[in-house]
Amino acid sequence: MQRLAVSVLVFLLTLAAAPQGRAQTRIKDIVDVENVRENQLVGYGLVVGLAGTGDRIRNTPFTEESMQSMLERMGINIRGTEMRTQNVAAVSITATMPPFARSGSRVDVQVAALGDATSLQGGTLIASSLRALDGEIYAVAQGNVAVSGFRGQGAAASVSRGVTTSARIAGGAIIEREVPYALRSATSLKLALKNPDFATADRIAVAINRNFPGTAQVLDPATVEVAPAGAFKGGVIDLVTQVGELEIKVDQPARVVINEASGTVVMNSEVRITPVAIAQGGLTISVTETPQVSQPGPLSNGQTTVVPRTQVQVDDGNGAHLAMVNGASLQSLVSGLNTLGVSPRDLITILQAVKSAGALQAEIEVQ
Repeated sequence: MQRLAVSVLVFLLTLAAAPQGRAQTRIKDIVDVENVRENQLVGYGLVVGLAGTGDRIRNTPFTEESMQSMLERMGINIRGTEMRTQNVAAVSITATMPPFARSGSRVDVQVAALGDATSLQGGTLIASSLRALDGEIYAVAQGNVAVSGFRGQGAAASVSRGVTTSARIAGGAIIEREVPYALRSATSLKLALKNPDFATADRIAVAINRNFPGTAQVLDPATVEVAPAGAFKGGVIDLVTQVGELEIKVDQPARVVINEASGTVVMNSEVRITPVAIAQGGLTISVTETPQVSQPGPLSNGQTTVVPRTQVQVDDGNGAHLAMVNGASLQSLVSGLNTLGVSPRDLITILQAVKSAGALQAEIEVQ
């Protein structure tokens, strides 16, 4: 784990030391265009054909009601009949409809069990409608589900990998209704920065106006408005297409991202520190139990007993020492912390302490 963290930090240092020309980024990679977005779809359906791994009907009444409704639409009335099948599972269906999707095009769908089904392996999703938040049906999903995990179970043991109650259908939904866009008639469009920043927004506007004078203005740190000037021959869509290929240097605030669950620490090249002294160490107590069996002598009236044997070791961190971390760069910070030989978990604690001491000039984001 420690080697992994050091490797990641070295990789970041390599990127930071790269030539300035390679730090240029296309505008289209750091902005979203107004009204050009995805739409989330959701639905409910039944997965059939399971090998006894579906919902238990008595525990999931909504699965039973869904089966009855489906069969009634097919002209089969089973009201009042007690069903015992475990080959059916009620599932939620989600999909993402890309911008400008046309009727007849296909999108992937994700299905997940709603009841007490143990696996969707080998199942088939029956035709189900997918709706957006406006209540309208935009797609219809159906097909064989593909489960990435597996599960095997015997009388006394079981083995599983991944999640068997979630599955995917590649191209499983067909678009039935389009989302109208009126970009061709727009006189201007707004570019929304994915990571709002004053410097980056200003550089975007400068780069656009350098190539297309008088077409861009900064509205706020997150928005740049683009409108064709009189000298530009094409429409707003042509302008945005050409603007997207322009390259600028992206500015970013100094930030340290910490994931305490996995012990991951990631810093960007803007992280700066003031000189600070750090000592790393702690108290470790190790208790080892090695009980021994004491047997009585031959022909004696003694009893066999278990004699406890306990070994206690204490490490109070006497080897820890203060280390001076000088300089104002990520290289100085990493080199100083590596000198201490800290683990990723200790690195998280040290960075938070350095921030509290006012020596870390960066924002810490804990996930």
